[in-house]
Amino acid sequence: MTAQYGQNHGQQPHPYYGAPQSPYGAPPPQGPVRPRILWIVLSWVFFIVTLVVGAVIFAAGVGSTIANIGEIAPSSSFQGGETVKVNLNPADSPAIWAAAGQPTDVQCQVTGGDASQQITLEKATGSQTLSYNGTDWEMLFTIGVPAAGEYQVACDGDGVTFGVGKQLLSAAGGAMGGMLGGMAAFIGLAGLGFLTAVITTIVVLVRRSRARRRMMGMY
Repeated sequence: MTAQYGQNHGQQPHPYYGAPQSPYGAPPPQGPVRPRILWIVLSWVFFIVTLVVGAVIFAAGVGSTIANIGEIAPSSSFQGGETVKVNLNPADSPAIWAAAGQPTDVQCQVTGGDASQQITLEKATGSQTLSYNGTDWEMLFTIGVPAAGEYQVACDGDGVTFGVGKQLLSAAGGAMGGMLGGMAAFIGLAGLGFLTAVITTIVVLVRRSRARRRMMGMY
């Protein structure tokens, strides 16, 4: 018998070829850093908008103050020795003014259509002056009338220019109120816009820094 000699060659396992595995685990996710810088830009744009709006409101308050001064100053004038007819209303706190820089040793009189009307004329307290349309006015007398209507005003004073307007102190509250209100609105809006921009900038920068650390695997 012939012996058969041979060798049994079995199936060898195929080696695995693939991407090498990182010994540190899966790589950190990649992508854009959040939140975006756009939020910082928008927050400072918002601050600029609040500045503009506040400035507009402040300008409106200043304009209101100038308008109030125009209502206080005499709208027309007359010379010493003349008698003029004017409409007076006690709610307006009427007053007689004279161009400043002229002699104030003058006399004035206010009369109505009814002789029984109680009309008062009192010297102004202290020195109350204002400038309007290039004329410096000084308030001389306050006028007290019982009711709204037409009255006659006469003043004596050589070379003195007179006018009938409103009492300065009584109208100063409204005039200053407009300016102070506009200033408060400007400061409030600008402060709100600035605070919002600063907080947004800090929050965005901090979160972006944390996001970068996470992307680099630095937790």
